[in-house]
Amino acid sequence: MGTANKIPGISGGLVAIAIGFYEELIFSLKKIDNKGLKFLFSGKLASFYNHINGGFLFLILLGIVISYFSTSKLLELLLEKYEVYVWSLFFGLVIGTIFHLKKKILTWDSKNLIFLFLGIIIGITISLLDPANENDNLIFVFICGVISVSGMILPGLSGSFILMLMGNYVLLLVDSVNALYDTIYDVFSTDYSFIYDLNRLNKLKIISVFTIGSLTGLILLSNILSHLLKNYNQLCNSIILGFIIGSLGVIWPWKLNFNISGSEKIIRYIPELNQESFIAILFILIGVVSVIILSKYEVKSKTSSL
Repeated sequence: MGTANKIPGISGGLVAIAIGFYEELIFSLKKIDNKGLKFLFSGKLASFYNHINGGFLFLILLGIVISYFSTSKLLELLLEKYEVYVWSLFFGLVIGTIFHLKKKILTWDSKNLIFLFLGIIIGITISLLDPANENDNLIFVFICGVISVSGMILPGLSGSFILMLMGNYVLLLVDSVNALYDTIYDVFSTDYSFIYDLNRLNKLKIISVFTIGSLTGLILLSNILSHLLKNYNQLCNSIILGFIIGSLGVIWPWKLNFNISGSEKIIRYIPELNQESFIAILFILIGVVSVIILSKYEVKSKTSSL
């Protein structure tokens, strides 16, 4: 999820659905409520840990943090050298997830179809928007945190891509993260000269506000989504499926990025049939098969637990 959340076009929530722990994640996050906070602030840490399904959330968070500073670095390198192949694998994973999620919709009545098409329209609309300019205003940074975390919660809606549209992807997920990494390294090296670096301090302030916004959005969205999943499960699955279908254009493997008058433009194209495109198609198939295997593992896990 950490790797997926950092790559524009890929949603952490999509990974959660593909592997099979999406609903457990949503309902666990919902437990960070008034009751949970009372346990926390009254010093009842064991009760707080049990209330929020702490073991599960801790492992998810640990995996996200580790991948954020390790796997995502490797993925960035692969994107630089084998961009078409990496996006092809992602594209296949998303197509596989579409087939997997489709099985969760039991009946295709008019309401489900309306929500499906609504999700598709919203997904396509978002994918066609042009990026804005960078903005380091702290109120805007907080809003970026609230909105971008939706990529962790809403499958098909990439938080990194949303940050690109808001103009703050490089500022928040590259520059500020690098500043935090450098600061942690300096502290462990007992080098505190960074306290005189105004640019570094500003980046640390920005990532702190962004983190607070992300936590706020995570708690708010998880409460809303848990209610919707519990009471309107089929409609939720329909609009999520629509989101994912609509977002396919964002991760289409064959695209060119242009910077025109300071604004980013993306042109998608149909590739020629050559060795590269055949290898890319192979990676798409690998992605589809991977999700099919994961979905079978999920069914077996649920059966064995019963």
